[in-house]
This record gives sequence, C-alpha cells and structure tokens, in this order.
Amino acid sequence: MTAYPTPHLEKLRAIFDSDKLPPNDKVQVKRTIEYYEQWIKEMAIIMEANEPAAILLQKMVQALNTYRLHVDIDLIFDSQNDWLYREKGQIKLDNSVIEEFLPRLIHTCLKAEISQIGAEIGPVNAFSAIWFDSSLLKPEIGGGLNLRSKDQDFAISRPLYIKASDTPDFKQTVTKVSHLAYVAAECKTNLDKTMFQEACATAGDLKSAIPGAKYFLLCEWLDMPPISSDITPVDKVYILRKAKRINANRRRVFSTFRGRQATRDSYVEFLSQHPISAKVFAMFIEEIRHLLKNETLDEQTALERGYF
Repeated sequence: MTAYPTPHLEKLRAIFDSDKLPPNDKVQVKRTIEYYEQWIKEMAIIMEANEPAAILLQKMVQALNTYRLHVDIDLIFDSQNDWLYREKGQIKLDNSVIEEFLPRLIHTCLKAEISQIGAEIGPVNAFSAIWFDSSLLKPEIGGGLNLRSKDQDFAISRPLYIKASDTPDFKQTVTKVSHLAYVAAECKTNLDKTMFQEACATAGDLKSAIPGAKYFLLCEWLDMPPISSDITPVDKVYILRKAKRINANRRRVFSTFRGRQATRDSYVEFLSQHPISAKVFAMFIEEIRHLLKNETLDEQTALERGYF
C-alpha cells in the first residue's frame, strides 16, 4: 500500500495544538480531523475501484469538493472567532488540501505510466543550484560544496546524491542529498501578480538546473490579469475553479463573525457555483501523460520522422 504525504493533516494537527487557536474552535478542528479521515478513506475506496480513469477522476474531485466545502464553511467561515479566517493564508490550511490530493490523483490516473519510471510523487525539497563556499586562502573539504533547494508543493522527482572531495582518493568528502524535480507544481488558493512573479523566478531556477523540467501553477481563484505563460518560465497556469476571486470590497465583511453570517448564504452559493473542476485536473493529467510518453530522441528516430 502506497504511503502518501499528509501536509494537510499536519496543518490541522498544528492548528489544534496551537496556543493561538481560540479554545471554542478546538472542537470544530477535532471534528474536521475526523472528517478528514473519512475523506481519505473515501478516496482510498475510489482509487481501488476497477473503473476507467475518467470516472475515478470525477469521483475523486467530487469527494475533494465535499471535503473542501466543509473546511471552508463549517470550520473557517462559521467560526465565531476571527482567527481561523484571518490566518488561513498563513497557516496554509486551504491550499494544503490540494497538495495532499495531487499525489493520490496522479497515482490513480497515471498508474501505468508512473509504475514504469520509478519516480517519487509528492511534495519535495528540490535542487535548484550548486555553489562552492571556499577560496584560495580558505580551502574547504570538497571545495565547500553547497546546494540551494526549494520546497515544491508537488513534484515528480528522483533523489540526488552529490559527493565532492578536494583529493583524488576521496578520503575526505562532503555529501549532499536532494531531489531533482522533473515536473513541479505550486499550489495556490489565490494567484496574484506578486505570487506569479515569484513562481516565475522559482521556475527559472529549476530550469537552469534541469533544462528539460516542467513547472506548473495550480490556483483555485485568479486574482490578477492573465499573462501568457509562453513568455515566462512557467509552462502553464491551471485555474481549478475557472473563476476570479471575490473582490476586496465584498471580502472585507468576511473579517468578522457577524459579517460572515450575514453573507453566508451568498458565499456558499458562490462556492457551489464554482467547484474545483475535474476538467481542469484532466488537462493537467494529460500534460503529465504527454511528458511521460515522450520517447528519448535518437538518430534513428529523427531520421524516421524526418525532423527533430
């Protein structure tokens, strides 16, 4: 049985143990952990079903939307305190749901392709650059080898082990461990221009280390004018709910319990009208499937095709 990463569960447990959580919110956080466990069990049943991948995708996304609505409304929006709503972006309670969902989705819908390559699927700390912290007057073992890495919300990667020595017999060495992310995706609840620019910088670093890598952004709500990804290091941006974020004037009333209760029905309707889309996830899956099917280019293949 595959062991999947649990970033969302870790966030829930951290919130439950936090001294900052209002005491009367602890009951609802505990209920959400129980609801989370039911969601994971439901997905496990779906994933083991002998059905076409398209049907499994629909069922998994439906279960995701049901659980996510519970988190958004029952846990956060209906809280009589304002801490959970105010801090949800900092504690990453919402986008960590997608982080936990993606590895299960990819394993389920690309089971055959993934099993052939033996790669790791899920969040990872990925290699982005290498440097040597030494000089003529300050020699270091292995030249002072150092790696720069970046946490990726989702990746298809392989482990990387680098050993360096400043002597040919390798008696004294420096060893570094990281991962090479050949496919990476960052998960955002709301994507604004600043976040997009930061993602472009991350994608650029990743591709300078691995020229053939692919970098994607998955956001639920768009909070910026769309920019063509063709002119950036980001390969594609997927808008999971196919909708813009509620404007700031409307969101302002959500900052208090009274304001949230006064607008609860309209907010629930808004979320229900814009669920996370199985079709958008299907496009992301097809993009990865295409990458996994890309054959190694050799001379004979190029001659048979007539191009490369």
